[in-house]
Amino acid sequence: MDHLPVFFDIRGKKVIVTGGGTVAARKAEMALRAGARVMVFSETLSAEFHDIGGHERLTHRQGFPTLDDLADAVLAYGGMEEFEADKRLFDLARAARVPCNVADTQELCDFITPAILDRSPLIAAISSSGASPILARAIKARLETEIPPNYGELAAFAQSFREHVAEQLPDTAVRRRFWEEAMEGEVAALFLKGDRRGAETALRRLLADAARGAERGRRGEVYLVGAGPGDPDLLTFRALRLMQQAEVVLYDRLIGPQILNLVRRDAERIFVGKEPDNHPIPQPEITHMLVRLAGEGKRVLRLKGGDPFIFGRGGEEIEELARHGIPFQVVPGITAAAGCAAYAGIPLTHRDHAQVCMFVTGHMKDGALDLDWETLVRPRQTVAVYMGLATLGALAGELVQRGARRDLPVAVIDNGTRRNQTVVIGTLETIAPRVEDAKLKGPAMVIIGTVVQLADRLAWFQGAQACAAAAE
Repeated sequence: MDHLPVFFDIRGKKVIVTGGGTVAARKAEMALRAGARVMVFSETLSAEFHDIGGHERLTHRQGFPTLDDLADAVLAYGGMEEFEADKRLFDLARAARVPCNVADTQELCDFITPAILDRSPLIAAISSSGASPILARAIKARLETEIPPNYGELAAFAQSFREHVAEQLPDTAVRRRFWEEAMEGEVAALFLKGDRRGAETALRRLLADAARGAERGRRGEVYLVGAGPGDPDLLTFRALRLMQQAEVVLYDRLIGPQILNLVRRDAERIFVGKEPDNHPIPQPEITHMLVRLAGEGKRVLRLKGGDPFIFGRGGEEIEELARHGIPFQVVPGITAAAGCAAYAGIPLTHRDHAQVCMFVTGHMKDGALDLDWETLVRPRQTVAVYMGLATLGALAGELVQRGARRDLPVAVIDNGTRRNQTVVIGTLETIAPRVEDAKLKGPAMVIIGTVVQLADRLAWFQGAQACAAAAE
């Protein structure tokens, strides 16, 4: 994030604008709409000031502002549209310690004015951090068509009940849940279709239910959510919705910052990641934590890489939740085998290559791989190995000893679906040294079978294409 997005209360405060043309007029108009006292410095004002020239909070002065003019200002806008003149204002504002913005001149900006979607009191601001203001405006235009004007009226409707709701629901968490249900459910639906009386009735009924529930004590819940293999675009809509509702998040090491940033900002975050042979928080303790936090009335998000029910130990966790009577929801995710193989251009099944796909784990038990080797070496199938990077050499060697072809194609997909995805392709005989030379760190997915031959032709993800070529 290149800039900190804030909403600044400038009601009744002084804002300085220099210039009399279109740019200055737009800055002055925006500041007036936000309730500021605007002082415009320009020899003349163009026709662009026609609609706001007589505004009671706008003052026009000729000449250029002085340091005294800026002394009690909160913002300054340079709209002279001439670099040296605008830089003069920027330097003066810097001396007065007043944030300054000069249109289309990033080096003369302490802050950026975003494209604004105005549904007062609901405001949305879109910024490209100065990289492409045109793109920001295009996104704003799209939102203009997708967010109906009466959303602002809905926000004002909610505001009219805020004090009453706060009195009835003093617990912050209970109150937040009430507003989430009101704004995402029947109350908002009735209001947006024009039935204000029905919306008010529904809100009061929901408030009474929430108050009774608060007296009985908050009821916790656990959301077991699969976050997919790494690309945030692969999250489901339901996963995103629950990620915004949770008050506490327990997340694994496979959850990257792009996905974690989609969790609600005020949620408590607890890292419970495990690595091979390194479990700082044992699984029983994680499960106990879920039970305890939900028992305290909190909505708990258990965020797992891939799918929680495929080598994710999700079944063990919900068994314990069910035993304690804790409500839970399970949201499946795109498992690593499907996601990584797709981004590498490898279909897990194919009429000419594989009619069966098997998922196995490459973890060792008592120092040895405990797998059904007779089944794994059968022809015309694909074997997807989770957590197989550390045992790749032993896995390949064992398959060859059990009768698999030495030239059977193998792909190792490191950090699959992410920007740093790396794909190394070889055979059972060559894959281990190739992976060692590539210095892969994991997490990695191993795909074994003749479907791997299709990667060169079907790879579409840029990382997969580059790395597959490098493996030749």
